[in-house]
Amino acid sequence: MTLLSFALVLTGVLLNAAAQLLLKAGTNAIGHFEYSAANVVPIGLKVAQQPHILGGLACYAISVVAWILALSRVEVSIAYPMLSLGYVVNAAAAYFLFGEDVNAMRMAGIFVIIVGVVLVAKS
Repeated sequence: MTLLSFALVLTGVLLNAAAQLLLKAGTNAIGHFEYSAANVVPIGLKVAQQPHILGGLACYAISVVAWILALSRVEVSIAYPMLSLGYVVNAAAAYFLFGEDVNAMRMAGIFVIIVGVVLVAKS
């Protein structure tokens, strides 16, 4: 994998992770809501006007462009497993940004993901 290819894959992964974090921040700002027919419009308007959610959607859109560019250069069997690095990034960011618990079991899973990505990248 060339440096450019790796950079495109990593850009796609990081933008996708950023999108998840922004969507979570947006839903935290909106708060818990009940699913009902009466809530469709009011909650839809809140979601459509929430800056974090709009930012998350923008990150998704840009990540698709980066991902298409990456797939034009890298085999999907190499590139797709790299997306799991998003779990690593999001677990760390969720811990620091949202105070989410990252216990020993999650840390073990993250370690397994990292080992898997390294093995796929070296194949």
